[in-house]
Amino acid sequence: MPEGRCWVNVVSLDHVEAGVAGGFTQADHGKPDRLRRLSRGDRIALYSPWTRVRSGQPLQQLTALGTVVDDRPRPVDLPDGRSPWRLAVAFEEVTPADVHPLLPRLSFVTDLEHWDLAFRRGLFEVPTADMDLIAAALRPS
Repeated sequence: MPEGRCWVNVVSLDHVEAGVAGGFTQADHGKPDRLRRLSRGDRIALYSPWTRVRSGQPLQQLTALGTVVDDRPRPVDLPDGRSPWRLAVAFEEVTPADVHPLLPRLSFVTDLEHWDLAFRRGLFEVPTADMDLIAAALRPS
């Protein structure tokens, strides 16, 4: 069986914590379009530029790591009337890691002076070698 694809999702820490607790990720403010690109068995890492959406402090950490465990995103009805689309993920227990030491080694970061531009894409695919570096940083020995 071929190896799954690898992804980074850019999510504030408060949303990462909710997703890890609930076993899901979402993207693009709850829209399903980009989530549909992921498949069961794909690996996903979450990067958090901020602690909270809109009112948080800068964080710039890799904050979660998991494997997609469903074949398609599903809408969820929330008490406030919203229905965001979510994709089921089995998250590992990890230690958040500062992204800065990895930047020179990540192939998708092509401009170190403006490195943050690489993460402004939201949910994006990365090479397996980059995911392996990210996973190693989140699993300190």
